Amino acid sequence: QVQLVESGGGLVQAGGSLRLSCAGSGRTFSSYAAGWFRQAPGKEREFAAAISWSGERAYYADSVKGRFTISRDNDKNTVYLQMNSMKPGEPAVYYCNAGGGWGYPGDYWGQGTQVTVSS
Repeated sequence: QVQLVESGGGLVQAGGSLRLSCAGSGRTFSSYAAGWFRQAPGKEREFAAAISWSGERAYYADSVKGRFTISRDNDKNTVYLQMNSMKPGEPAVYYCNAGGGWGYPGDYWGQGTQVTVSS
């Protein structure tokens, strides 16, 4: 079983940047594709970005393409989400996920980290 813990959430100014981290429980984490999903109040959880197990390929939702960058460091068992040009309409809890495919979640979820964008 893989355990995931997100960190790096908080308050960010519109147009600013924030980097989220997702720490996996062990080296096994490096064998899984991983991704980030986000959920705003009153809305369904939506896909944001995904990365292959090797970190060589990435896929993004149109809503974040060009602004967000997903990466991973398997030596540190960590997946990152660099978020640039944050928009006020993007308050959400961001969830790390492992074991899924492009746009589809796997079985492993983190607890989530809150991101709030101020005007």
